[in-house]
Amino acid sequence: MKAPTDRTALTDFFDRYGVALTTGDVAAVAGCYALPGMVVADSYSFTFTSPAAVALSFLGASPAYREQQIVAAHAQMLDVQQLSDSLTLVAVAWEYLDSSGNALSGGHFHYLLRSDENGPRITTVIATR
Repeated sequence: MKAPTDRTALTDFFDRYGVALTTGDVAAVAGCYALPGMVVADSYSFTFTSPAAVALSFLGASPAYREQQIVAAHAQMLDVQQLSDSLTLVAVAWEYLDSSGNALSGGHFHYLLRSDENGPRITTVIATR
């Protein structure tokens, strides 16, 4: 199956992912990942090989979102590169919205997505700023 370079399909995917992150739905977050998956940043890297490991790695994010009163996340796609029939690299700037309606920067990431019959899923996240 070809990777979804259609921006509508990618927008739908990142909308679902953002809702899962901001509502603390770690099972839905885990469903957005292909396995094995990897997260890479300047000071750390980690991998996960099961949905439970993905969910566990995101458990700490929910309290941080609640503490900042974040109620929504919007992924602005800065660049989309088709790498192969199944792989797409997407540069994303996240913007969060708090309960008072204030926009908060959520950082920049590159997501390597693999598509199959179930749609796109994240294989690698790279924190870029």
